[in-house]
Amino acid sequence: MLFYDEARKNDELPIDNSKVERLDVRNRPSNIRGKKDFTYYDDMIRIPEGSAPDLKNKSFGIAAEVVIPKGGAEGLLMTQGGRFAGLGLFVQNNRLVFHYNLVGVKRYQVVSNKTLTPGKHVLGVDFKYDGGGIGKGGVATLTIDGNVVGQTKIDQTIGYRMSLDETLDIGQDTGTPVCEDYKVPFDFTGELKKVNIKITELDLTQEQIDAYRKKLAEQSLTY
Repeated sequence: MLFYDEARKNDELPIDNSKVERLDVRNRPSNIRGKKDFTYYDDMIRIPEGSAPDLKNKSFGIAAEVVIPKGGAEGLLMTQGGRFAGLGLFVQNNRLVFHYNLVGVKRYQVVSNKTLTPGKHVLGVDFKYDGGGIGKGGVATLTIDGNVVGQTKIDQTIGYRMSLDETLDIGQDTGTPVCEDYKVPFDFTGELKKVNIKITELDLTQEQIDAYRKKLAEQSLTY
């Protein structure tokens, strides 16, 4: 206590006020640093943030190759984080949904304006980051087979850390739900072939984004 009394008297507190910055997983060694393209398969779960794609402060694309049965399907395609911060792409009420949870302070959600039909589909969300600093906003666009089916502006994003204990999950949610519209584990009830995640630091043009969506859909739906 004497130490803190003297530190307070001499205006030395806080001694280190960089807690948020030090929690950033980019400060640690990583075997995926520099990697921009990731592919995951159903039930690949509990992937810690330091070993997962860094979706903060940049543009990214998430695309899930699925097969929807005749009776429809629902469930998580991909999620990172949980109740206190994170994002998720899932199917609910036969529609594609993307939810972004800004540390519980604000939530953003976009739902597809079209229902899913039985058969093979590529379900995706593209996030185009505004740039200009840490935790800035951007635009999230939902796509089905490369066609735009929903869009929303996200005013602010998570800048340093998604979660201390939540993880990246594919095909189900093993932690707390990223939103209260579903109950964990919310397993995907269709066939989830794979989930592709691409990240980029570049400021993409609309033409580049459109070409990416078209190529991904064409490649996936021809198999």
